[in-house]
Amino acid sequence: MQEIFNLINEMSPYLLLGFGIAGLMHTFVPSKVYSRYLSGRGFRSVFYAAALGVPLPLCSCGVLPTAMSLRREGASKGATTSFLIATPQTGIDSIIATYSLMGLPFALLRPIAALTTALLGGMLVNAFDHDHSEDTVATADTHKESHYATLRAKMIGAIKYGYVDMMQDIGKWLVVGLVVAGLITVGVPDGFFAQFAHRPLLGMLLVLACAVPMYLCATGSIPIAVALMLKGMTPGAALVLLMAGPAVNVASILVIRKVLGRRTLCLYLAAIVSGAFAFALGIDHLLPREWFTSALTAISAPCHADNQWFNIVCTVVLGLLIMHALISRYRHRDVHECQCGKCEGTSCTTECSEEGEPTQTITTTYHVEGMHCNHCRNSVIRAISNVTGVDNVEVDLPSGIMVVTGPAIPTDVTQAIEALGFTVRKA
Repeated sequence: MQEIFNLINEMSPYLLLGFGIAGLMHTFVPSKVYSRYLSGRGFRSVFYAAALGVPLPLCSCGVLPTAMSLRREGASKGATTSFLIATPQTGIDSIIATYSLMGLPFALLRPIAALTTALLGGMLVNAFDHDHSEDTVATADTHKESHYATLRAKMIGAIKYGYVDMMQDIGKWLVVGLVVAGLITVGVPDGFFAQFAHRPLLGMLLVLACAVPMYLCATGSIPIAVALMLKGMTPGAALVLLMAGPAVNVASILVIRKVLGRRTLCLYLAAIVSGAFAFALGIDHLLPREWFTSALTAISAPCHADNQWFNIVCTVVLGLLIMHALISRYRHRDVHECQCGKCEGTSCTTECSEEGEPTQTITTTYHVEGMHCNHCRNSVIRAISNVTGVDNVEVDLPSGIMVVTGPAIPTDVTQAIEALGFTVRKA
């Protein structure tokens, strides 16, 4: 397991840096920036959607409510599709992590491939699945911007998002990726994938078939790709995993089919698969193999003495952050506990006053299916907060329980959640 230990050590400093940059982007870049230029069916909206999506640190489930919100606010089908393709494949954190483990060529080619396939998918949708009703979609901004009064508050918010929220969202999948990489390292014979060297398309199809049903985030897919390359897989096939794994999974397919339609889904899949295969064949047949394999020698070799202890410290810090995130992420909390002591049970059906006396209010409990990360949860809260008659909303991510306080019409609440691609029912 020395290879896996070296892999984690090489990866940890860059992951910590990537999470920090992601937090700064989230805090200092207003959400209006990501929705202002996405309306219209021309090339410009598709390009802006792809360019804005590439650096965003959103996983394949977190991108779904964001994309659906952009669609509601006036983004064209083409721009929405472009955003859905570009965003989960990369992110500032995964780009940095790719550089740390797979070298500069992979780190440069990965966002280029994501941008290209996103442009292809968006333009295909604009050409073959244009809905004329979208030309009149309102572009009102429904996002509530996070307000930070001071620079200190912004920095605290950036740290919380990068090292708490994001850790909760992708920590599990990063661990899964490392475990799978370890199993591949131990269980797969050396040179196993070398037999596909003369049949590259077959190897790529095998990788694609394995990647589609799996839920892989852009960062969690990196150690798996590295482990497969160490067993003889071609760099092109590894790129197929890096592209198709995060962008195509069952949840994404179902939501896109439901919200954007079957034709858009087919064009979405066609763009990702064709783009991944085109770039993969280009890597294997047009570019020197050494560009993409030279970085792997550092993983198999012992850590250099000058940075060994620094990497070990980063690994320990990363491990502690992931452990804290997973404990917090899956610890069930009641969304509302009675403070007055006069309500039946632990769940309060009334609003408790400061004096401890219950005051009559309307509280409705829903069960939301499909939320997998804090970004999903925050998207639901933001959408429901904008519904007329909602005074307060609380969402427990592990259980999917949402409690809405106020005289809001249940159908309005349901429609707001379903517009994000989630399934909801009254509890």
